[in-house]
Amino acid sequence: MSVQQQQLINLLLLLLLGFFFSNLYLLWYEVLGIFIFTFLFELFVASAEANPTVFKQFGSCRVGFSRRNIPYSSLSTSIGVMLMMVSSHFYIYLIVIALALLQKHYLKINKQHFFNPSNFALILALSLFYDDAHIVLGQLGDETWLGLLLGVLGIAILVRVNRWIIPVTFIFFYLIFQYFFVVSLDPVLIMEEVYYRFYSVSFILFILFMLTDPKTTPSKNYGQIVFAFLVALFSVGLDYFYGFRVQHLFLSLFFFSFFTPIVEQWHKKSKPLVIVTFLLFALAIMVIINIESQTPYYFTMDG
Repeated sequence: MSVQQQQLINLLLLLLLGFFFSNLYLLWYEVLGIFIFTFLFELFVASAEANPTVFKQFGSCRVGFSRRNIPYSSLSTSIGVMLMMVSSHFYIYLIVIALALLQKHYLKINKQHFFNPSNFALILALSLFYDDAHIVLGQLGDETWLGLLLGVLGIAILVRVNRWIIPVTFIFFYLIFQYFFVVSLDPVLIMEEVYYRFYSVSFILFILFMLTDPKTTPSKNYGQIVFAFLVALFSVGLDYFYGFRVQHLFLSLFFFSFFTPIVEQWHKKSKPLVIVTFLLFALAIMVIINIESQTPYYFTMDG
């Protein structure tokens, strides 16, 4: 079984458990519709990338897809969006997933995409549909047994792909930074409120699955430690300046998506890489400023 297959099976299991035992916002036929759309869209885009003439062939229904090309990672992307985002407009799910899949195929540095597609979709939702699409960490509830199951499933993959050091480093520095930069400076906030976030199954899902994507994180241990350190520091920094918002975790991951190609390709000393990375960092800053300037929303899951 490939890593992509294992990842998809794990997320499908969580989706089903969330549907029956937690507060999954979408209805079953909406979930099915998103799956079908993702499957067909990914196969079409992948075929178009491999053979540009597919756009012409598509009109005459002569596009053929091999059963070996099942888009496991793209289906996992759609699950990540469904578990982390809530919107009353079904079309928003389709738009952000489609754009996330397009960037995976066409927004690359040295033939490798660097944004986690699920995270990219969520940031797009905040940028384009802030009032109608909300990032929430309550859909999977806070059941202990579900969190433990998620931990086992996540660790099994992380050990296999050698990314276990990222969640360990992130959690360590996240707690330290929260204490020194947020809790110790706020006479009302207590550390137990920070600990409570780890009871959210979706919070654990972010750390074990989205933050540790093998395709968009450094391959070397030292790079993984620095990457996790920076994501923790930046997300807590946003909490310090703007108050705790769920979106800060995803904004921080989005911002440091450019860290991986820099670390992996630094030895090539490519001037175009430096220029492109600088421009992307600038664009990311603009996106973050735009999102943070919006009025905070407080969305709760009521069962």
